[in-house]
Amino acid sequence: MTPDALAAMSARAYRHMRPWSARDFRDALAAPGALLTTAPGAFVLGRAIADEAEILALAADPATQRTGQASAALAAFETAARARGATRLFLEVAARNAPARAFYAARGFAEAGRRRAYYRLPDGMTDDALILTRDLA
Repeated sequence: MTPDALAAMSARAYRHMRPWSARDFRDALAAPGALLTTAPGAFVLGRAIADEAEILALAADPATQRTGQASAALAAFETAARARGATRLFLEVAARNAPARAFYAARGFAEAGRRRAYYRLPDGMTDDALILTRDLA
């Protein structure tokens, strides 16, 4: 997927936060350790460095949500991260994003920390970021 296609999908999928721009995706893809996996209508973008992998963005087009495509992209990401030597996976998710939290919990992620008032919401309020982790070993 191109940065423009990733940005278009994130604009459709990210209803609770500002979507990533094509430039955001270009910059992330150019960073050391960048890792992108896709499935029809879904992607996971992150990085794998040393023994850790981090998910920076995961999105599923609303038309493909609840069809297993995000799960497939996540499974491919985990496989690729393991191949690069990662033994642990982590990410941040907005505390108010109940659907994403349920998605990650169903896939074995557990809360490891909290960053208070980390996200600024469109209405000016803030939301905490939950740090979720999962062993890959």
